[in-house]
Amino acid sequence: MYRILVADDEGIMLEAFKNVIAGAFGEECVVETAKTGRAVTEIAETFHPDVVFMDIHMPGINGIQAMREIRKFNTTALFYVVSAYDKFDYAKEAIDLGVERYLTKPISRAKIIAAVEEAIGKVDAKRNQRSNLLKIQEKLETVIPVVENSFVGSLLFQQEMQAADYYQQLLDIEDKQGYVMILQFGQSYENGRLVSPVGMNVKAQEFYGEIRDIVKSYFSCVVGSIMSNRIPIVVPCPISANSYEERIDLVESSRSLISKLEGRIEAKFRIGIGRVREMQEMERSYREALRALNGSKSRVIHIEDLSQNGVYDEEFPVEMEKSIFRYLEEGKEKECVQEMNEFFDWMLAHYAEDMNNIRLKVLEYIIWGEKKAFEAGAVNYGFSYRRDYLDVAMACKNYEELRKWFLDKMVNACRAIRDQKEERSNSAAKKAMLYIQENYSKDISLDDVSGLVNISPYYFSKIFKEETGENFIEYLTKIRIEKAKEFLVKPDISIKEAGIRSGYTDPNYFSRIFKKQTDMTPSEYKTRYGE
Repeated sequence: MYRILVADDEGIMLEAFKNVIAGAFGEECVVETAKTGRAVTEIAETFHPDVVFMDIHMPGINGIQAMREIRKFNTTALFYVVSAYDKFDYAKEAIDLGVERYLTKPISRAKIIAAVEEAIGKVDAKRNQRSNLLKIQEKLETVIPVVENSFVGSLLFQQEMQAADYYQQLLDIEDKQGYVMILQFGQSYENGRLVSPVGMNVKAQEFYGEIRDIVKSYFSCVVGSIMSNRIPIVVPCPISANSYEERIDLVESSRSLISKLEGRIEAKFRIGIGRVREMQEMERSYREALRALNGSKSRVIHIEDLSQNGVYDEEFPVEMEKSIFRYLEEGKEKECVQEMNEFFDWMLAHYAEDMNNIRLKVLEYIIWGEKKAFEAGAVNYGFSYRRDYLDVAMACKNYEELRKWFLDKMVNACRAIRDQKEERSNSAAKKAMLYIQENYSKDISLDDVSGLVNISPYYFSKIFKEETGENFIEYLTKIRIEKAKEFLVKPDISIKEAGIRSGYTDPNYFSRIFKKQTDMTPSEYKTRYGE
């Protein structure tokens, strides 16, 4: 149904509009009329018209003023100006109000019908757009929690920063820093600790959605999934100089959040909060939040309030150290070498007189780097593998020898991590390709295959295309069409059966895809190449 409002000071014009619209569109359109600018404004408030045909020259409030008033409470109505003049003084104002068309009096029946048909088409387009936006929003409401969970998991546990960067773009997160909050839940308190009986985790799944909504009403954050009786939350934020004041506000907001949660959900809650760190260091913030929970009986505890930790010398290049091991963990050899050389130069500039101290720092970094490689599954460990490291360090006669040994060992660890990442990606892609080749006739999806290789769908899509040059759907389609060709040439296999055997249960869809890939329909292909 379409609501049409006609405003004109001539009664004969109003009757003409009503009769023409009723005759051409019947009950599809409901028409209201008004003879003055004031009347049309008042009717529009309750009638909520989709389309307004507005005469410019009316008693009292003119058509332009009436449209301006209506636009204040109705932003979607389509305005059609009715005028006895081809050009009039109000043209610029009318354009600013978004007038769709000018109709010059006298108006024929055909012009009225054409204008209404045009207006109905535009109203339909707007309605469809709103409907599609609502559908997209509904889908996003389903997809976003999955993406958020993957983002949190990639930051805290999988150590796949490339995947985390991808999720961060999907979620439109601009901040490069943030902190982790851990929301812990249980049934009751005992000696300041939460008691979580058997079955509490299952029960928590029922109120997880409500928890997520409440948390997001307090913080602009990304909420992970339930793990035991804890929910990790990543809160992106800029690094601020007023860290103390903001920490106090954060703790107070967290207390308010707990009160809100306990007022809505039959459970008790505690919150542990880690330090603000770079996104690639969120795992450290998570461990700090966990340590805060375990180290205090308070309902809300920030790691900074738990205890004073050791601090670096003011002159020590902390950020340089972080960069070295970040690039090492990412397998970025060139960047890692550059940072190591700068760090070695820094040591020489500050401690050239103390070679043993520099030897110790080199040994510390090498052992730390090899531990990172071991944790990444890139190298093995044996108790006696480093038995000569101290002797080698002490045997270096000058700083250039020590620098070379330092770089060689760290580069080996970096390359091992890089090779392991590439091997994992290649292995995952090859395993997926083999699975597709063996199961092309089944109803397989990206989620099925990414689950098989134990990699998130988004990150799997990226490495699969890097390895094959095609995305998952393109590769699956190529395999299915090649198999369909083999079936189509056989005289005892019908076109329908060829489609089913190659993974297409819908004959029409099979025909469309086949023609798109081969420029021939299945029947044309069978006729030309059949045995």
